[in-house]
Amino acid sequence: MAVPARLSIVTLGVRDLGRSIAFYEALGWSRSSASQDTIAFFSLAGSVLGLYGWDALADDASVPPEGSGFRGVTLAINCDSSEAVDAAVEAWVAAGGTLVKQPHKAFWGGYSGYVADPDGHLVELAHNPFFPIGEDGRVQLPD
Repeated sequence: MAVPARLSIVTLGVRDLGRSIAFYEALGWSRSSASQDTIAFFSLAGSVLGLYGWDALADDASVPPEGSGFRGVTLAINCDSSEAVDAAVEAWVAAGGTLVKQPHKAFWGGYSGYVADPDGHLVELAHNPFFPIGEDGRVQLPD
């Protein structure tokens, strides 16, 4: 059996669930009614973002909760234009996030910058002219 080529849910370990919920709601994201007292879900274009307690998530994965610095993972949100990237960065910071790297013309021909949520999870906000965004909000990769 082949493993399906998809990401269904990305769950972030967070230190303060209420603070993180407020942060993502300040971005205009809607929390699902499937959310519970200990976990929150946000519907994204084709996938789901989950927020769960940092220690509880580490326990669920049977790994120690300690860790800091670069985690070897970034998330990305592709935007329709460079101007949309700038606006998204401004919204991210206004909601309580941190600017990590100012948006700029990237070496690969696009435009991107990095921000972090209140728990330090890195998100690249980018416009990639080679990967257009479809009407469904999903990135369209070439075959």
